[in-house]
Amino acid sequence: MTAAIYFHPEAYSTGGPKLMGRNAAGESFLRGFIAHSKTQEFWIQVEKSEYVNHFVKTVKSVGRSVPVMAVDKNSIAALSKPGVVYYPGPGIGEHAWHRAMFGQGAWSLCGITHTTSSAGAMDAISDLLTAPVQSWDAVICTSTAVKDNVQRLLQAQADYLLHRFGAQWFVLPKLPVIPLGINIQDFTFTDSQRASARSFIGADINTVVVLYTGRLSFHAKAHPLVMYQALEKAAAALPSGQRVILVECGWHANEHIANAYADAAHLVCPNIRVVVLDGRKAEHRQIAWACADVFCSLSDNIQETFGIVPIEAMASGLPQVVSDWDGYKDTVRDGIDGIRIPTLMPQAGIGNDLAWRHAIQIDTYDMYCGHTCSFIAVDFEAATNAFVRLFTSPDLRKRMGESGRQRACQMYDWSVIIPRYETLWEELSEVRKTHAQSLKALSHPWPSRMDPFHAFASYPTHALTPQTLLGLVDADVSKAVTRINQYRKLAMVNFANAVLPKDDELETVLMAAASQPKPASELIQGISKDRQVLVFRALSWIVKLGILRIIS
Repeated sequence: MTAAIYFHPEAYSTGGPKLMGRNAAGESFLRGFIAHSKTQEFWIQVEKSEYVNHFVKTVKSVGRSVPVMAVDKNSIAALSKPGVVYYPGPGIGEHAWHRAMFGQGAWSLCGITHTTSSAGAMDAISDLLTAPVQSWDAVICTSTAVKDNVQRLLQAQADYLLHRFGAQWFVLPKLPVIPLGINIQDFTFTDSQRASARSFIGADINTVVVLYTGRLSFHAKAHPLVMYQALEKAAAALPSGQRVILVECGWHANEHIANAYADAAHLVCPNIRVVVLDGRKAEHRQIAWACADVFCSLSDNIQETFGIVPIEAMASGLPQVVSDWDGYKDTVRDGIDGIRIPTLMPQAGIGNDLAWRHAIQIDTYDMYCGHTCSFIAVDFEAATNAFVRLFTSPDLRKRMGESGRQRACQMYDWSVIIPRYETLWEELSEVRKTHAQSLKALSHPWPSRMDPFHAFASYPTHALTPQTLLGLVDADVSKAVTRINQYRKLAMVNFANAVLPKDDELETVLMAAASQPKPASELIQGISKDRQVLVFRALSWIVKLGILRIIS
């Protein structure tokens, strides 16, 4: 079972000026999906036709030669053929409204969590309770921690709707936990590559290289202070002649943040040489992974949900020092693949002012994340001890690195994860086929996007009905045909061509009205059944042009 991929190039590319986690995850997923999907034809949903070429090029770059079937806004009903649409975010409620016009059982929707702390993401998740999502839809949660966060958002919204409206029954999508994946082969390096990478950063045999990779943002990713403190203290325990290099591979959003990192490192870890690599460059990312002995990510930020970098570190064969935080709890086995460092956060109930400041836009999203993470601590002494253990024991580093590499191959390669996606999509389709038929069709499936002729029914004098009697204004039908053809060339008329009848259909209608006035229903009898409703609607347009008139 496959799914149509909702495809926008930006969501699946790391080539932009701002490399975000969702971009890296999207690009990795797309390569993995194309390589390991069992499908013999790819389906995509696009907003712009030029996006199709981007997808086709990606398919060819991965070595697949199967057909690509594209669905755009004008052909959205065709999504019923693949039966499932995969959207790279949690906001499937919006797409459920789009589906409503074609029947909620027409296809299934599958979203996925990335960051869930932004206003947009939280609103999208809360809206799932009032959008027409169904039990045959799903939002994949990438970790058990983020699933708990999603459930807390949904419960809070349900409590509000119960209090406000007495609502007690809700239809929710499935919330399966499936981790993100990686392409293992991207993190396999030869001895020569490792030696070259270490030479590039100036690391000799007596150097332990610690790698942090990810966005270099103290307020929205991982505050580096505890890492700097722990490295400085741990390095002091090394024998004389040995040293530590910290490689920070990522990017700073601006000069102010870059200076903040440099100033902190200068003050807190003056004996640690810090090498900064541009994580937006593929060659720098490769150098970073190839040169390292130990990986470190002491994430302390609510914008994190899964954390792709620990499993990339596993694939690279690196032991890890990571915070006991969000998705890291699922991926890094403490004492086996690395060492998880305890974290501390205030108890619930005393952070409402932080949420309020963000809600009314006193604080930007970045400030909201930064203010919140200011109250989240990572255990400095435990981090120091972890580094000391790894720095002083090459055997421990090797054992944990090999364990992590094996775990990455068995659990997180896309060859393992994609079948889990496809199994989920098959389950959604089975539920839909079994239960969708019991849905009651609504007259107005998308209430805020009603048929305008219903929504504004009180505006006109008359409504066009099948019984409305219509006759030609001109006695000569050929003159009527000539006039309507002339009018159709006017810019103020042909702007609506996309929703107007074809020339031959108009001529059929006018010929039917030639002998005498007739009810509207009779004027469209010569039109094909699948087009009769559209041509019937256009009778009022022909009246508008002064070609037909109402016979009272």
